[in-house]
Amino acid sequence: MSIEVDIAIIGAGVVGLAIADELAEQGKSVFVFERNSTFGQETSSRNSEVIHAGLYYPEDSLKAKLCVEGNRLLYELCEKNNIPHKKLGKIILAANEREIPKLEDIYQQAERNGVTDLELLSQADIKRLEPNVKGRAGVLSPSTGIIDTHSLMQFFHKKAAEHGVDFLFETEVVGLDRAGDGWKVSVRDWEGISELATRVVINCAGLHSEEVARLAGIDRDDYALHYCKGDYFGLSSKWRNAIDHLVYPTPEQAGLGIHATLSLDGMIRLGPDARYVDSIEYKVDISQKRAFYESAKKFLPALEPDDLTPDFAGVRPKLQGPNDGFRDFVIRHEDEDGFSGLINLIGIESPGLTACLAISRYVRELSKEILG
Repeated sequence: MSIEVDIAIIGAGVVGLAIADELAEQGKSVFVFERNSTFGQETSSRNSEVIHAGLYYPEDSLKAKLCVEGNRLLYELCEKNNIPHKKLGKIILAANEREIPKLEDIYQQAERNGVTDLELLSQADIKRLEPNVKGRAGVLSPSTGIIDTHSLMQFFHKKAAEHGVDFLFETEVVGLDRAGDGWKVSVRDWEGISELATRVVINCAGLHSEEVARLAGIDRDDYALHYCKGDYFGLSSKWRNAIDHLVYPTPEQAGLGIHATLSLDGMIRLGPDARYVDSIEYKVDISQKRAFYESAKKFLPALEPDDLTPDFAGVRPKLQGPNDGFRDFVIRHEDEDGFSGLINLIGIESPGLTACLAISRYVRELSKEILG
């Protein structure tokens, strides 16, 4: 093993990139291994590109704390570095009287999480803010927005590389073994198998993070990932700029429900739905078009079936299985189980994009405890 580094990061999604940038700024030698041909090819590039406010998650959970902190940090970063984004705000709708208590629960949960800018909306308020939207009542979240995720990842990648981070694409980690007070990382690329030594391994492998944990010898039932697929349908150009805010229904068990998001150029996209699947594949299920239409028609009454066209699909690495309760992010130094130097990030789904900067700071502190 001729190469020795301080930190090896597995996975170059938005979280892995943010961590690489953060740690390189601390003067650490960092290698990033990514099995795909470039960064952000999986969950990071197949999502709604929403900057969340931190409304839904239980207080004191990592999802709540890191989302609220990450929201602030991400807007600051975008404004300072001209990363395309818009703080549009979002409206969560109650379609009928029965759903109004759910809005009140969200409002109270958000306040417990430190989100204090929400506004309860009447039916008249909704019509004033969004003439093309129908709802019985609503909650306005002013600090929710959208971001050009690819531009954000480009920023992290360029900045990390300038700080000396080495990115190895089309390179798959195939072995993790203890070696002294660190780790031997075995990787496979087009030349074959090679190895390097590192003090710290950070598992940011997203959809494959459970597999990477197993390579190190960790096989825990509570680390088991469930693939949850979400399809998206785009609306025709006649809907461009038809709404000014993101529009969400009250949340569902596995996701936030089929909602209407905006691209930076004003085009509207519906999705995602949430269906647990056995394998990772990204073909949009066009048979879901009717369900999308009927769901969105409840809050976009002028919608017609022909307005919808298939857009793209994404897959979320969820720790929460079908009919399970809330599951938090796993961001853990595994020293208590005898794997000192291994930091696992497992189940990093939404709000991982929003929280990426807060996650990078959290992991920085964990790595400091290892490296001193």
